[in-house]
Amino acid sequence: MLRREASLEGSTTLKRSLGPVNLIAIGIGVIIGAGLFSLTGIAAANNAGPAVTLSFLIAAVGCAFSALCYAEFAAMVPVSGSAYTYAYATVGEVFAWIIGWDLVLEYAVGAATVAISWSQYLVKFLDKLHLSLPYELVHSPFESATTGDGTVLHGWLNLPAALIVLFLTAVILRGMKKSTLFNMIVVALKVGVVLLFIVLGWRYINPVHYHPYIPPNAGSFGSFGWSGVLRGAGVVFFVFIGFDIVATMAQETKNPQRNMPIGIIGSLLICTLLFVLFGYVMTGLASYTAFKNSAAPVAVAIQQTPYEWLGLVIILAILIGYTSVILIDLLGQSRVFYSMSRDGLLPGMFSRLHPRFRTPSRSNVVLGLFISLFAALVPIEVVGEMTSIGTLLAFVMVCLGVLILRKKQPDTPRPFRTPWVPVVPVLGILTCLLMMYSLPWETWLRLLVWLAIGMVIYWGYGRRHSKLRREKNL
Repeated sequence: MLRREASLEGSTTLKRSLGPVNLIAIGIGVIIGAGLFSLTGIAAANNAGPAVTLSFLIAAVGCAFSALCYAEFAAMVPVSGSAYTYAYATVGEVFAWIIGWDLVLEYAVGAATVAISWSQYLVKFLDKLHLSLPYELVHSPFESATTGDGTVLHGWLNLPAALIVLFLTAVILRGMKKSTLFNMIVVALKVGVVLLFIVLGWRYINPVHYHPYIPPNAGSFGSFGWSGVLRGAGVVFFVFIGFDIVATMAQETKNPQRNMPIGIIGSLLICTLLFVLFGYVMTGLASYTAFKNSAAPVAVAIQQTPYEWLGLVIILAILIGYTSVILIDLLGQSRVFYSMSRDGLLPGMFSRLHPRFRTPSRSNVVLGLFISLFAALVPIEVVGEMTSIGTLLAFVMVCLGVLILRKKQPDTPRPFRTPWVPVVPVLGILTCLLMMYSLPWETWLRLLVWLAIGMVIYWGYGRRHSKLRREKNL
């Protein structure tokens, strides 16, 4: 018998309002973020050259193996919590805490980081419209700049970053139906911009830029050649992060046994196709060497076309993309906290639901305020970009969980079965570990420090308040 119930009754039950289209839109909403417009150029210039399209495919294959395993668990255990829930159901509480803590890093710190970047792109967008915001109100107190006449400006707070977090927190407080409607509109807009770039840019592709398709290795691992394609996969993997957030919505999904696999796998397939086409067009418009040290590689590619106005549209798409990423990060974070709180590993306030909207409103408010303050007062260099390694670790645990559960509980009903077990889970584990191996050692160090902080909290609070341990002691 799974340790986690397949459904919950009474006051702790979230409202089921999501269908397959909503779930696919949620997945696309967070997968297609501004990272597509920046990381594609970085991976091409530093690692893979035009073969960044192959990097996308390798990353997508690793995601696909994990997605099939996610889909089996999401159908078996249709409650909130994503990989945390699945680890709890298979390999136990300690491992579940580790995965949950990973997701805290991905969603909460990631939302703050994206909010700060959103603010920076808003400033660029307004500059193109000949509008400006005071330096003091768009930078943290730890940032300063010197103007041309020698005046030193000091930041007070990043007001746009805080306001976008608070606005989106208010959106999700009203319930999933309103949140998903907002997300559907945002997804339609930014997918339209991606398609516009592909269609308009296609006719200006110069085939010369594809030779050599895989540049020769420059003498070190990850610097072009096939090792560069692999390192590029580890870099662009960050762009794919998001389909796992679909799994956090299981308890708010109608007919989750059918719709969760559709949402997870459907969003991944659509985004993979768009990413490969996007990378192909971008590296065909300009040489991959032109993207070196460029903060806006897509702008470099657009310069090879007569559509100068497209640069403004791309910045608008980045703003839209970041908005939906923040929205879904906030949704995913509150749902993970909801599950961990319900298990006693976090304070009970995070699992109390609003009597009308059936959302974890207190959790939303507390997390929204914390993340908005973090985004307003901390510079992006300190917050840092959420790396891929924590999510890759979560994927490894999900694939491992499928193997363990097939061995321990072979007769448990599985509305969706991962095909070709153990081949698919094993390939998922190996692919994710290979991409983890390709990442720099600093990334591993950050992960280990974060996990150490999490274990202190677990042993100091979670273990003593665990419902599972209390039940065992009865």
